[in-house]
Amino acid sequence: MQGKTIVITGATSGIGEAAAEALAAKGARIVFVARSAEKGRALMDKLKAINPQADHDWVQADLSTLAGMKAAGAALAEKAPTIDVLVNNAGAVFDRRQETADGLEMTFAVNHMAYFVVTQSLRPNLAADGRIVSTASAAHAFGALDFDDLQSTKGYSGFRTYGVSKLCNILWTRALARRLEGAGVTANCFHPGGVSTGFGSNMKSPLRFVLALAKPFMLGPVQGADTLVYLASSDAVKGQTGGYWAKRKLTAPSAAGQNDANAERLWAVSAEIAGLPA
Repeated sequence: MQGKTIVITGATSGIGEAAAEALAAKGARIVFVARSAEKGRALMDKLKAINPQADHDWVQADLSTLAGMKAAGAALAEKAPTIDVLVNNAGAVFDRRQETADGLEMTFAVNHMAYFVVTQSLRPNLAADGRIVSTASAAHAFGALDFDDLQSTKGYSGFRTYGVSKLCNILWTRALARRLEGAGVTANCFHPGGVSTGFGSNMKSPLRFVLALAKPFMLGPVQGADTLVYLASSDAVKGQTGGYWAKRKLTAPSAAGQNDANAERLWAVSAEIAGLPA
């Protein structure tokens, strides 16, 4: 990875931070997105200590709004004219339904639309053999895509809505890979496993306490980032695209995660929401 540029969203904590550090240690230049200036500066200090030769950089952005997503994409494009690997990792889970400034349900906005908008903004910057790696989850199996209620207005459940967003990640990856055919750029997503991070700490429902009880039995962030780092850096996956991976192995998602008609419909709806060409 010496001399390569890697762009990462969701890099200031958990598996995103572990991946940024691991890839920097392999010689990569890291350009990342941070919502918090304090966390952004802290990660910059770590990356400079790990790989002081690389010109690491970051942008501050709120990936919950369409304007923030587009601003992040524009700023990243300026700081990284050529991107060897784009990692979509920003994500969250919410126990109560919240709407963004655009009227989108927060989980759908952060976990899916940010992937879509940032990637569309940066596609022209991807190297000829560039890679797109996106964090999905086995939780996608608990999500059922309802195009009449993508904003989860009916009987909101935080875990179910999170599962739908992860299903969106898989379907979007499949649709993206088809659009990149022949370009040399690959797109894959992965399940990190159950990882002990700050994920879900914002919740107040009983699920927060379930997560807290499970943490001693979960993977650490470095273990959770392993497949991400593998997909971003290994020659063994060169040319592999459109896949869902777990423990470094290509894995079949749920039947819903293989529905290419829904993948295409989701792409069209996402483009319409973002005001971008389909």
